[in-house]
Amino acid sequence: MAPAQPASNGSNGPPAVPTSFIYVAKRFLFQQQLNNHMIAIGNNPTREDQFRLQGVQWINDVRKVLSLPVSTFTVATIHYHKFRIMHKDTDYQYQDAAAAALLTANKIEDTLKKSRDILCAAHNLKIPNADHLSPDDVTFEGQSKVIIVLERLVLESSGFDFRSFHPHETLMKLLKYAEFSKEVGNIAYDMMIDLHKTFAPLKQVTTTMAFACTELAALVTESAEDQRIINNLAKDYAKWSTSRAEVVETILDLLDLYTHFQKSSDVGPKYNIELFIQIRIKYNQEVEQILGLSRYTEYHEFVKTNGFKTNVKTPKTPITPASPSDIRANGASPATLSPRSSGSQKKFGVQGQGTIRFMQDAEQAKREREIVDEYHKVEYEEYEVEVEEPIQPERAPQGHHRTGGPGGRDDRYYSSKRGRRL
Repeated sequence: MAPAQPASNGSNGPPAVPTSFIYVAKRFLFQQQLNNHMIAIGNNPTREDQFRLQGVQWINDVRKVLSLPVSTFTVATIHYHKFRIMHKDTDYQYQDAAAAALLTANKIEDTLKKSRDILCAAHNLKIPNADHLSPDDVTFEGQSKVIIVLERLVLESSGFDFRSFHPHETLMKLLKYAEFSKEVGNIAYDMMIDLHKTFAPLKQVTTTMAFACTELAALVTESAEDQRIINNLAKDYAKWSTSRAEVVETILDLLDLYTHFQKSSDVGPKYNIELFIQIRIKYNQEVEQILGLSRYTEYHEFVKTNGFKTNVKTPKTPITPASPSDIRANGASPATLSPRSSGSQKKFGVQGQGTIRFMQDAEQAKREREIVDEYHKVEYEEYEVEVEEPIQPERAPQGHHRTGGPGGRDDRYYSSKRGRRL
């Protein structure tokens, strides 16, 4: 438990009661919530896509070198995305955040790898075989400590939620159940990896992701038989705990990746970009024509009122390397700072102090809040009391006060500023 905070007035009185904050882990988020998180922490929108794609690609490359299963990759990307929506991108390097997320995923999936192993694999990717280093090299000592510190922040960002979901397993079950072709299966498998470069894993369940990848793979291969299977499966969305709106949103997330960042994906460079544009136009028309479909599910626009201001902090525009938000007190560049160096602050929790409890059950957290609120409730009773106040007697006029008459003050008053006594 955190120590009690001293009195705010600086006196030696009893310390203040420590605050308590319950953080409930959120496995799924809506797109509107993701946007609000990014705006609140002040992330630069122009760099957000770049850091997201580079971080996930870094995790995938290191995962292949270490021969880790794809389940570790999916868990690592989810923790990487959650970390980024809680911490500003100028407070850390994306390589360090990706390494910390991969280290966390290794412990969750029981594919144990040390932080030195991850850093060594990433280092050896960029150099020839003759210059490869071992994990015990002193080169990785300092950076290894940074990764361990970031690992704690990654766990806090996810709310210590160790529940893992494996969408590739669900995809394989769907492919075998519906008897898709091998070509569609291979492309859908690669699309599932590309899908983790978007925020779809934070928004959708594994069945929705599997349906989206198989449907888009069938359209890309232009296989009539596989498209017929997709149309038949669309009737059983409720059986697979998904809906058409969620599948369309996930497909459009993939198409955004293939049209805007084609070279940063695995499947995108294999096909002409015009094919993805035509498919995207088709789904945009479906969203416009069918009632109940939208680009993002459960997305509600705020009513704009003249003079209305929200309490959401918006980033300064434009953000330049010389802006105050990117300069630390010690003059160091944000990219060269460790997570706990000067100018880097912990941005977790509401009050930033006191005890933070992490829970998985939202109902239990609600019940505990209600019990605690009973002890902090302040009740007031209003009374109307009539009080008789004595009236002071009037004072008698004093003789030396001449308010008027001959020789009084009124004789010396002139309405004109130029008046003179004769």
